[in-house]
Amino acid sequence: MNTKIILVLFLLFSFYGFSQSNRSTLNKGVDKYEEKKFNDAEIDFRKVVENSPKSYEANFNLGDAYYKQEKYEDAIKSFQSALEVAKDNDRKAKAYHNIGNSLLKNNKIEQSIEAYKNALKYNPDDSDTKYNLSYALELLKNQNKDQQNKNDKDNKDKNKQDQQQQQNQSQEQKDNAQNKQDQQQLKDQESKQDNTKQQQPKEEKISKEEAQRILDALKNSEKDLQKQLRKKSGRIKKTDKDW
Repeated sequence: MNTKIILVLFLLFSFYGFSQSNRSTLNKGVDKYEEKKFNDAEIDFRKVVENSPKSYEANFNLGDAYYKQEKYEDAIKSFQSALEVAKDNDRKAKAYHNIGNSLLKNNKIEQSIEAYKNALKYNPDDSDTKYNLSYALELLKNQNKDQQNKNDKDNKDKNKQDQQQQQNQSQEQKDNAQNKQDQQQLKDQESKQDNTKQQQPKEEKISKEEAQRILDALKNSEKDLQKQLRKKSGRIKKTDKDW
């Protein structure tokens, strides 16, 4: 529905059963309200409510002044106070109508629908209330549609996120498996190299002193061998032949 909502507020102008002082204050409040001096009007209406807490007219018009200042919670309370003391169906219908407007402005669409329905129970022919009810129902329908679209988008995004997360986990598992395989291969290679080193004979190293002793022993052995050879050579006798 593209038509702008007509949030008609009912304002009361006729005041009976009031003292001269309260009637004068109420009239001043109405004048200020019509001059769009809503804060000043609120002050006048609140004075009368303080003096006459059960005044339908004072509570009702105070609710209007709150509404015009976008004090919707305060407006609802004032309209409810008016509703509690309303003595006929017309007044009850007007109170429910204004409660519905305040709830709708406060973005409480479902509650506003109930308020408009209650208003129509007391005044079924009120065209403004019918219009506002229709508008509120359309708002609720669009709100539910928007919420459904948002839920669908959220679900789609979540599914995409879950899928990406699964892919990341799968890739991480593959990487971990490859890393383990590489580490095992490296470990096996290092172990093989260690075994090869263990199998190779170790080179025996000797000190300089040990090497000198061996060299001296070899020299002494050579000298002894030469002595023995000389001795054997001295014992050889020349053999004479007898002819």
